[in-house]
Amino acid sequence: MHSTTVELPFSFRHMSFAAGIRAAASREPDKIAFRHGERSRSYRQLVERISRAGAAIGSGLGLGPGDHGAIVAKNSIEYIEVVIGASEAGVALATVNPRLSPAEIVAICDDAQARVVFADAASAAVLRDADFASVERIIELGPELEDFLASARGDWQAPEVAEWGVFTIPYTSGTTGKPKGVLVPHRSRILTLFGMAVEYGCYSPGDRFLAIAPMCHGAGMIFSLAPVFFGGYAEVMDSFDPEAVMRSLKDEHMTGFFGVPTHFHAMMNLAPTVLADLKPDNLRSVISNAAPLPQPMKETLVDYFGDGLLHETYGSTEAGIVTNLRPPDQLRKQQCVGQPIALTEVEIRRDDGSICDADEVGELFSTSPYLFNGYWGRPEETEEAFHNGWVTVGDLARRDDEGHIYIVDRKKDMVISGGTNIYPREVEEVLISHPDIVDVAVVGVPDEKWGERLKAFIVTSGGTELSLEHIDQFCEGQISRMKTPREVELITQIPRNANGKVLKTELRKRAG
Repeated sequence: MHSTTVELPFSFRHMSFAAGIRAAASREPDKIAFRHGERSRSYRQLVERISRAGAAIGSGLGLGPGDHGAIVAKNSIEYIEVVIGASEAGVALATVNPRLSPAEIVAICDDAQARVVFADAASAAVLRDADFASVERIIELGPELEDFLASARGDWQAPEVAEWGVFTIPYTSGTTGKPKGVLVPHRSRILTLFGMAVEYGCYSPGDRFLAIAPMCHGAGMIFSLAPVFFGGYAEVMDSFDPEAVMRSLKDEHMTGFFGVPTHFHAMMNLAPTVLADLKPDNLRSVISNAAPLPQPMKETLVDYFGDGLLHETYGSTEAGIVTNLRPPDQLRKQQCVGQPIALTEVEIRRDDGSICDADEVGELFSTSPYLFNGYWGRPEETEEAFHNGWVTVGDLARRDDEGHIYIVDRKKDMVISGGTNIYPREVEEVLISHPDIVDVAVVGVPDEKWGERLKAFIVTSGGTELSLEHIDQFCEGQISRMKTPREVELITQIPRNANGKVLKTELRKRAG
């Protein structure tokens, strides 16, 4: 492969989130950008704190382009400030789910070679004594972060950070069940914002967006950043309460809201009198992502919020937003994820690489400027994902004769519960370490509230009885609560094919 060095035009300027927020601040510096509970941040304050975060990380910690850190925290305004400040210093943060066990968090930080960890109070308390391989300092969000920001040198000069460089490193599991870092470039997510602005129509400077999804997830981060990047307003919530969400949508005159099916299920299960009292009247867009939205729930949402608002988006951490089912098609195209968004091409391919016919199931590939830079430290898995500039995450899909995409299944056995990706192999590895378990397989089964829940099929030595409570206690501290099976069935043999591969389709049928 030949590489050519191209000299950038003299007028070229790299895109960055910090530059976008500064541009918005220049228009209305005293406008409130973020609110979180009783606390708020004007654009002027936000820009000043982002600059301080970058300077403190760059000058105080001596970190720069190519270095990594991590953030383990619930949603907050500080979360955004630290992530954007670090990115301006050229430091990519691994965005780690604070619900993971301490052992899981340490493993991710070690894999990312993080040198600093920013953590909320609860996470910092359990990580202070952890045995990290590369972490030199833990900085708790709160007074310790404020002291850290105050120590920033005023003469620090931000380095030039290329827009194709790494912005953040969200972690996702692969076929091995071990988390792997997804190298997300600045360019990918910034261009995604423009695509979202076109699709959803709720990101003008006059829009108000409710951000409740965890920022540690790719969607939670991007949907929190989009309103402020374009000069609007975002209200941040660090926990989900369906009535509080509905009240905010109405009382704060929100124009946009992003949720996962679990959120919508809880919201629509509120008492009819509450729903009637809190029905919002300013919404322009309601966006669903992260898990399939059941058709009955789509109908309920359209009936409640009205026509012309609901979007269902499909994407991945690796490929960004890929498709969107727009409001006019919500009830016309059932169990559909829509058409490719701007700058995106999608192909449904057979195993031999040829293109599938209409309504023929194959593997979904996409190409766009939103693609990731590969998996951190995993060249083989990066090569598996990329095919001549096209990316696959193993989803099976079909395309109808109008160009609409339908996700049929997942090649890999990922389970999506409450909008969170869970990989059964990781859970199986924990369960098989139990002294009385000789074989195990974990599958996802349908759940009305969570979309899917985990069920473990277990073979024990000598037919030993193991209760769900026992399994729950055994998993505690080894894997997070959300990955612990909610059902257990003892069986005499795990079904496998001639090659020894577990026949999970049979287990799903058995589970009903």
